[in-house]
Amino acid sequence: MGILEVKNVNKRFGGLQALGDVNLSVAENSCHAIIGPNGAGKSTLLNVLVGKLIPDTGSVMFDGQSVLGRKPYEINQMGISRVFQTPEIFGDLSVLENMMIPIFAKRDGSFRMHAIERSDQEKEVVEKAESLLEDLNMVDKRHFHSASMSRGDKRRLEIGMCLAQSPRLLLLDEPTAGMARADTNNTIDLLKQIKDERDITIAIIEHDMHVVFSLAERITVLAQGTPLVEDTPEKIKGHPKVREAYLGEAA
Repeated sequence: MGILEVKNVNKRFGGLQALGDVNLSVAENSCHAIIGPNGAGKSTLLNVLVGKLIPDTGSVMFDGQSVLGRKPYEINQMGISRVFQTPEIFGDLSVLENMMIPIFAKRDGSFRMHAIERSDQEKEVVEKAESLLEDLNMVDKRHFHSASMSRGDKRRLEIGMCLAQSPRLLLLDEPTAGMARADTNNTIDLLKQIKDERDITIAIIEHDMHVVFSLAERITVLAQGTPLVEDTPEKIKGHPKVREAYLGEAA
């Protein structure tokens, strides 16, 4: 069994079958990509995985516990962090202040930040935040105004904020969308580093096949809400069902 197990998940929106009998198993400490053409059901599946949507039927288990119906902070407490398609950082704060938030934050459902006082506790939090920024090669930017950074740096910071929560599963939704190629390659290198150096499982939804084939060990291909193929990147390339889904070519 994988650390993340999706079994017989179905989800309809009115007359639209968004997900149909989806089964997915993500091995621990692996990188698993979920791909498919527009409208394939990828975002719907991701929202089910983080408990945002409850399927009509089926189950989603993380390390033996159901994620269905849980609040976002409970999902975080289970060890699941999500990176959104558009970087979600606090643009009016510095890079260092952004990194301090998930370290200080009390996960009680409101994600409120404790009052930061000049104390040994603050010094400890600053040191931890700066250590994470050093791992991200961003410590020299710790006093930068985060709103002024490139999309690539914003994404790097957001991933770092997730790492501050010590997740076991990192879910990424189109993490390289809108990036220049250099930033895309830097993000790929960062995710490889995270996977190699930390006990973190990565599940990624991505359109950019360069990113997918650079990172993933297993790939699930969705089309019209239904899994077509799940296999290694080598076997996915050129697969007739994948060509049909993306290009309309006969299988």
